[in-house]
This record gives sequence, structure tokens and C-alpha cells, in this order.
Amino acid sequence: MACRGVFFAIDKKTAKRLRKISRSLIVDYVQEKIEEVYFDKHVNRVAETDKAWDAIQRAFSESLLEFAPTTGAYPANAIILGGEILYGNREGEDDYIISLKAPDMVSDICGFLSTLNEERFRTLYFKIDAEKYDFSVDEQDFEYTWEWLDGTRDFWKNAAKNELYVIFTVDL
Repeated sequence: MACRGVFFAIDKKTAKRLRKISRSLIVDYVQEKIEEVYFDKHVNRVAETDKAWDAIQRAFSESLLEFAPTTGAYPANAIILGGEILYGNREGEDDYIISLKAPDMVSDICGFLSTLNEERFRTLYFKIDAEKYDFSVDEQDFEYTWEWLDGTRDFWKNAAKNELYVIFTVDL
């Protein structure tokens, strides 16, 4: 179980195609048509979060991992599990997550991240309920999480500037 999260900035045509694909086929499509191509040919449209995606979501949604989060404040709570859930929120879909964010949400997230600093994120991170999180809520994990989150800023800027959709994927 890798559990490594990745963002991909995709065009409208690809987003439309993803919405039409059967849920039973979408993971294969993402792995074969998006992951393989984007890592090789569109590196500026890929941002990895490694396993930090979990803490990022929890920091922005009051320690919860929930789809289309209602806890926390938008757009921060939408970075990982916000948007349209294409896979992962139904019975039998416990192996992968795919969430899709439309360009307006991408722009909102980009704006939020442009104002987020390490001190503010530290406050949110250290409010994570350790009993709900599978890792230690400590300085080492904070640094790891902040580094991965901070490393996505240029990705979000590029996606917002080009009015792209963003999918978040993670193999569980």
C-alpha cells in the first residue's frame, strides 16, 4: 500500500472524458492514460504529496478524512478530498481515490495557498486529533507535511492561470 497522493492538472476534454468513464474502469484509465503520460510529458502539470496528503486534509478539515468536506473552511478543506468524487466514496472502492476540482475551485485553492504561511499551517496541523491520525502529530511529521504542501504552490498557480481542472489521486 503506497498511499502516495498526486495532483494532475488536466484540460476540459480530459475532465469530460473522466466524468463519462464507468467507475469500474476509471482507475485503469487514470493509471494508463494520465499517470504514465503526465509523469513523462507534462511534469509541470503534476504535483506529488507523498503520504502528506492525509495530514494536509486533516489539518484543513478538523482532523477528518471525508469526501466533499463540510468541516474546516473552504477552499482549504477542498485541496485533497474536495470537488467531485469520481472514485473512492462507494462500497468496494477502498483501493483508490480520485477527486476532480473544476477551474473555479482550482483558482480558489491557488488564492488560498498564496496567502498560507508556515506559521498558520503549523497552528492547523497541531490541532489534528492524534487518535484519528495514523501517524504521530509531531514536529518531524509537520515538517514533512509542510514541505510537500508548500511544494505544490507552483502547480496550483500554473493550473489556475491556464484554467485547468485538477484531479487528486491516491492508491490506498
